[in-house]
Amino acid sequence: MRAAIIDQPGTIRVGEVPDPKPRERQVVLEVGACGICGTDLHIADGHFPPTPYPIVPGHEFSGRIVELGADVPGGWKVGDRVAVDPSLFCGYCTPCRTGRGNLCENWNATGDTVNGAFAEYVAVPSANCYRMPDSMSWEEGALVEPVSCAVHGVRKIGVEVGERFLVIGAGTMGLIMQQLLQRGGARVTMVDRNTARLARSTALGAHAVAGDVSELDGEKFDAAADCTGAAPAIEAAFDSLRRGGRLLVFGVAPAEARIALSPFRIYNDEITVVGSMAVLDSYGPALDLVAAGVIDTKALLTDKLPLEEFPGALDLMRSGAGLKVQVLPGGGHA
Repeated sequence: MRAAIIDQPGTIRVGEVPDPKPRERQVVLEVGACGICGTDLHIADGHFPPTPYPIVPGHEFSGRIVELGADVPGGWKVGDRVAVDPSLFCGYCTPCRTGRGNLCENWNATGDTVNGAFAEYVAVPSANCYRMPDSMSWEEGALVEPVSCAVHGVRKIGVEVGERFLVIGAGTMGLIMQQLLQRGGARVTMVDRNTARLARSTALGAHAVAGDVSELDGEKFDAAADCTGAAPAIEAAFDSLRRGGRLLVFGVAPAEARIALSPFRIYNDEITVVGSMAVLDSYGPALDLVAAGVIDTKALLTDKLPLEEFPGALDLMRSGAGLKVQVLPGGGHA
């Protein structure tokens, strides 16, 4: 089959690899759509330590079941349309046994540490499959994974009706976060240097937008979420909080990055700083939210490319010209 292959950091190609074979309790999918995430850029550049090489990336995906392995539970059959949680938790380490599988000591994920869905076919655990309604497109199904990450993030930081919430970064994740926070009753102020993305944020109902936190005239917020992973943005979000405020570190920073936060403020103002890592019991709710139209998918899904243009899709993602860039290995007809 054809697949996108990262042989080593910086070496990316589309070529032939063996067709996947389902192991026990696995299914093979014909991939309908697979989205490019910031993590894929980190993998391509060698900045995501868990990734072995070579690897077929791709962890935001949907597809149709074409083959079942032995002892597949749940009544799945060939032809079923599914979206897939890429999480591969071990199930036996302390975090897994205490309900925190996203912090698994043996953490793996389809497309991050094992071959993923920038390919014609991919093998996945049947337990990670979620049935898509007939009304949901492949592209919308592939968007469920980033929505599930945002659902987990919102659960971690919390949201109250009427509170003022600052979001930094109006990319796909920031705009999903904005929509969920607004659904919870928050007034969202969005900050981003990209004016086109700010226009999308405004169209999605942002209370206010700005190109930089410094343009907000010292306004203080009840809570803030950084969706960039940039240290200066995280520091600016922290500085924007009122006493008793809450900060969500949601964007993925490089492992070596460091930030400077006032420990006196954390103590004296009782500032809460929390992180949010990937997906945790949030994939099913995210699929329901997408299916119900709570997330405006049309505002987010901007670019669709064939598998052969995967290297160009990465470049498009880097450029910031669009929002969610997706690859359709079967031309969208899986």
